Amino acid sequence: MSAKYVKTIQIRWADIDANRHLRHSAYYDYGATLRMMILSENGLTTEKLEQLQIGPVLFREEAIFRREIRLEDVITVDVELLKATPDYSRWSIRHNFLKADGSLAAVINIDAAWIDMVKRKLTVPDEFIQNIFANFPKPDDFEFIVKKT
Repeated sequence: MSAKYVKTIQIRWADIDANRHLRHSAYYDYGATLRMMILSENGLTTEKLEQLQIGPVLFREEAIFRREIRLEDVITVDVELLKATPDYSRWSIRHNFLKADGSLAAVINIDAAWIDMVKRKLTVPDEFIQNIFANFPKPDDFEFIVKKT
């Protein structure tokens, strides 16, 4: 899975705001959709998350807008693991939104972790999830981070 993960998205009418461009919250929706797609395609389905009694939890979600996206635009969005703790208990993902001409329209950055759904506390994922994240697409500037205590 280490190859780049990219999906083409056709903008929906429902995602356009009063200024006739992509509403800000739609960027976050597209990012979340792609994150769940890559996990599901690698076996971490919602059923598997329920079985493991674990779920992803976001600490920060940030959008940086560069170019306007309109209804007629077809864009591509990627998913890349920007940084993570060595046990993949905490991680950051970046999404690049590119227009058909290759120009960067937006970047979404998230910081996240795993939560034990029974204890309701942060947790370290099992080997199954760690292997998925070890093989996640990573940019050249990927880095392992040291957990703060």
